[in-house]
Amino acid sequence: MYLEFRHLRSIKAIHESGGLSKAADVLNITQSALSHQIKGLEDQVGLDLFVRRAKPLKLSPAGLKMLKLAERILPEISQLEEDFRAIHNGKSGRLHIAIECHACFEWLFPVLELFRRAWPDIDVDIRPGLAFDALPALQREEVDLVISSDPEKINGVEFSPLFDYEPLFVAASSHPLAQKPYVEAADFRDQTLITYPVDKTRLDVFTELLTPAKVEPLAIRQVELTAVILLLVASNRGVAVLPDWVLRDARYKHDYITRSLTKKGVTKRLYAATRIEDTSLPFMSHLIRLGRTEPPKLQRKP
Repeated sequence: MYLEFRHLRSIKAIHESGGLSKAADVLNITQSALSHQIKGLEDQVGLDLFVRRAKPLKLSPAGLKMLKLAERILPEISQLEEDFRAIHNGKSGRLHIAIECHACFEWLFPVLELFRRAWPDIDVDIRPGLAFDALPALQREEVDLVISSDPEKINGVEFSPLFDYEPLFVAASSHPLAQKPYVEAADFRDQTLITYPVDKTRLDVFTELLTPAKVEPLAIRQVELTAVILLLVASNRGVAVLPDWVLRDARYKHDYITRSLTKKGVTKRLYAATRIEDTSLPFMSHLIRLGRTEPPKLQRKP
């Protein structure tokens, strides 16, 4: 049996209207065309779908079976059409995010909370880009946005600047290096450096300071959570280098001191990498705007 959505819509319209004439008006077709359509459907089924002697027109047992199918299927089709319209208009879609910056969770979650309120129909997911190559995954459409501090020239990918930040040295207030106005690479040679559990190429302290100077710390201790890093630092178990948005509160507590890396300091910039054709999507543009305006609030003094 060859069944089309129009057949289901016709059965439902005739049942609700009680006759072919009114149903044809609802469906915006002629009564003759509707009658021909129903006759062809009955020929396929081999059964009458209506009790024609009844007024108003009533469904036969076979027709009631088809009505039940129509009432189940047609709302799903309507919802699918609405979903397609929303995607076309940029009101719905998928936003899977990969993060090459471990500490970015600190500012990304508040941003996503604001985004969720504005775009409740967007499917948002976060895939930490630490265990796989996030930018190639972006090209393969496995993710839709990558937070990165290392823009590259990649075909089909656009890097939108978000905000600048300063990686800061943080130590206990009683630490000997607290006496210095800033720290240099050589200061790390006899220090236990507490870092996130990521490759050195993902850590500003190495890419911007230690690796160019060919300096290695005395030891490296990897810790998953920022709060635990700060706890260990306050206990003089080591030192750390963290982005300024993470240290907003710690910078004004007596347990810690923060210092710039080198006399001039280090400034880095975060970017949102997206496929070029997706950058102008309304929800994507909104998230990028939030990524520019909200994180700097975490960098300011409370």
